[in-house]
Amino acid sequence: MTPFGAKIRELRKTRGVTQGDMAKALGVSGAYLSALEHGRRGRPTWQMLQRIILYLNVIWDDAEELQRLAELSHPRVTVDTGGLGPAATALANRLAESISILAPADVEALLRQLEEAATRAETAQRERRRR
Repeated sequence: MTPFGAKIRELRKTRGVTQGDMAKALGVSGAYLSALEHGRRGRPTWQMLQRIILYLNVIWDDAEELQRLAELSHPRVTVDTGGLGPAATALANRLAESISILAPADVEALLRQLEEAATRAETAQRERRRR
């Protein structure tokens, strides 16, 4: 399941909406919505995302969170390490080969560590641009 799929399922269930009712309202098949929730479909289109946001009556910060989660929810990721150092290539390959056997707690810990490193790098990049 993708982060986006998990959030959609949570919002749908909180509102007491069945998958079939939501699919019908969005003009998609129940199979498509199920696949989207379970991560067997790629990211929704921007138009579909907007329809989901409107249907679930999601506003402001929650809508931004859904958009961010959709961006992070491609179930089949390709990592281009061309031009990067050997450690980056090793990291990408090791993650690809071992992610399916990692314990959920280890996945969460690695994700937190990566998010912290990415935030530091993005902050440094913004600072360099200002100069």
